[in-house]
Amino acid sequence: MRRSDPVLLVGALFGLAGVAAGALGAHGLRGRLDPAALDWWKTAAHYAQVHAVVLVALALACPQRGAVLRFAGAAFGLGIAIFSGTLVAMALGGPRWLGAITPLGGVGLLAGWAALVVHAIRSRP
Repeated sequence: MRRSDPVLLVGALFGLAGVAAGALGAHGLRGRLDPAALDWWKTAAHYAQVHAVVLVALALACPQRGAVLRFAGAAFGLGIAIFSGTLVAMALGGPRWLGAITPLGGVGLLAGWAALVVHAIRSRP
C-alpha cells in the first residue's frame, strides 16, 4: 500500500479549513464579531487558502523533494498553522498577546517562499 504524501495531505487540509473558515466568516460570524476580529478572521482564511494551494502545487509538481523543498513544505505548514491559527484564536476572543506570535507564522511563510527561491536558482539549467 502506498503512503500518502504528507505535504499534499497538509495542503489539502489547510485548503479545506481555509474555505470553511472563509464561508463561516462571511455567513456565520458577520454581526457576531467586531470589525477588527472579522478582519483577522478574513486574513487568516485568505492566507491559509493561498498557502494551501502552494503546498498542493509543491506536492504535485515535485513528488521527489530534496532538502530545500522539504524545508519549504514544513515552513509553509508551520507558517499557516501559526499565522492563521493565532488570528483565528484572537478573533474568537483569545488573548491579544497572541498577536505577538502571529509574525512568527509570517516568518515561516516567508521562509517557505525563500526556500522556493533557492530551489529555483539551484534548478536553473
